Amino acid sequence: MTISAFDHPILSGLLGDEELMPLFSARAEIKAMLRFEAELALAEADENVIPREAAREIATSLDTFSPDITALKAGVTRDGVVIPALVSQIRVTLSEATRPHLHFGATSQDVIDTGFALRARKAVEILGKRLGGLIQSLEALEERDGQIDVMAHTRMQAAIPVPAARKIRSWRGPLMRHTKKLAAVREEAAVLHFGGAAGTLDRLGEKGEPVARRLAARLGLALPGHPRHSERDGIVAFASVLSLITGSLGKMGQDIALAAQSEIGEIELAAGGGSSAMPHKKNPVAAEALVTLARFNAALVGGMHQALVHENERSGAAWALEWMLLPQMIVATGAATLRAADLVDGLAFKARNA
Repeated sequence: MTISAFDHPILSGLLGDEELMPLFSARAEIKAMLRFEAELALAEADENVIPREAAREIATSLDTFSPDITALKAGVTRDGVVIPALVSQIRVTLSEATRPHLHFGATSQDVIDTGFALRARKAVEILGKRLGGLIQSLEALEERDGQIDVMAHTRMQAAIPVPAARKIRSWRGPLMRHTKKLAAVREEAAVLHFGGAAGTLDRLGEKGEPVARRLAARLGLALPGHPRHSERDGIVAFASVLSLITGSLGKMGQDIALAAQSEIGEIELAAGGGSSAMPHKKNPVAAEALVTLARFNAALVGGMHQALVHENERSGAAWALEWMLLPQMIVATGAATLRAADLVDGLAFKARNA
């Protein structure tokens, strides 16, 4: 066992996702937060909130800025968030005249939440593309094997023969619906978080809304009607869709594992896991992984619903819970889509009694 199977040098071979995991590395998070600070300065210069020269200096400095990670770690221990220490390090690289203009009007949550939104947007694009490919693979499987008769089972007992298409459609249909949900929830997860100290952009005055519009456009994020510091329904809706995706893939994996049992033999797997004691076995490893990942996300989504409870205008406790849960849910969903694609591409239905 290990703290995290997703980036473990061995277990990640089954449960990891090399395309999604880098989005949630410390490097990627810092890069996204630095982008927020640079684009904020430029947006504020566009609205004459800070001098154009100061915005250019900030953006130029951030292009090559490399933080002291050890000092950031100490800052988080002290402050509970990384931004105070990060901003202090950046200010040292700026001229004295420019320093007051960095991070002007923003708060730590603006930077952290928007940095996550930038990475969540990319994750949604990756997951959506994979789901589309998986749906196409299931359509091809139905076209090839859909007329083969298999035994339907209700309550784990043999029921009546049905075409394999019946099972395949029960796998594909939910994925088609989840693809739509994922596209819709993208507009809830990939939003600009910009409200200042308590969600009122008080330091920007009448310039608050124009700066927010420019900043959202620069970052390519949706602009909500008002800051959502303590309104976490959008990000939790994203987590819920992730659990729906892995749950449906887990159902498919469970069906395939059952149909591939030696005494059933209605599905043949092109590849399977070996046994150290029984060389004749072909274990349905990918199918089992889908079940595991489904149950993992189902366990974590409850924690995300706990994180809906943000007291007053900002919660330190609920907010930190999101940091611990949501990246794991995203990577688990990614791993499930990878295992599912391998599984579908390498299986074939067999005629009963053949």
